[in-house]
Amino acid sequence: MTTKTPPRKFLYVTATALVVLLMIVLLRAQGRLVSCVCGYFQIWTSDTCSANNSQQLFDPYSLTHLLHGFLFFWLIKLLFKRYSTSWQIWIALLLESAWEVFENSQFVIDRYRTATAALGYQGDTIVNSIGDLVWAIAGLLLARQLGVRRSIAAFLLVEVILILWIRDSLLLQILMLVWPVDAIKAWQMCG
Repeated sequence: MTTKTPPRKFLYVTATALVVLLMIVLLRAQGRLVSCVCGYFQIWTSDTCSANNSQQLFDPYSLTHLLHGFLFFWLIKLLFKRYSTSWQIWIALLLESAWEVFENSQFVIDRYRTATAALGYQGDTIVNSIGDLVWAIAGLLLARQLGVRRSIAAFLLVEVILILWIRDSLLLQILMLVWPVDAIKAWQMCG
């Protein structure tokens, strides 16, 4: 008896759904809430200095996840350029999902609280993590359209916008998690 191999599209859709489902299961296992305890849903919240930050679908930090997509584009272009576009997107989805699980581990949450200006950070809701996935994939697709040089310029522009707007950015987050600088933390403090 011979069996048909599943069509590539079915395999891709199944692999994508499994990654997202696994991320959701792992986030729930870590104690992440599905949605905000505030009792309402917002597509966007702009107040980064409130308990609502990282609890709704999108917030200013969503732009840092857009930049993750740029990083994934550069990495994939370097290491996985022979893969189809669909599988390159899947790799980015896998990487961002893994980051969401790690970012919402107690270790990273505690690190954010002690090393950065996110003193009351409780972790993301699952809704926010799904929003972060959307932004990362959007960043990958945007960077693909822009190409390497223009995507570098766009990355730096978004970094500057975030620094001026919310006193934070992807590069500052990385710096503050790895090697906290008290002067930067003091400058970033809300209020």
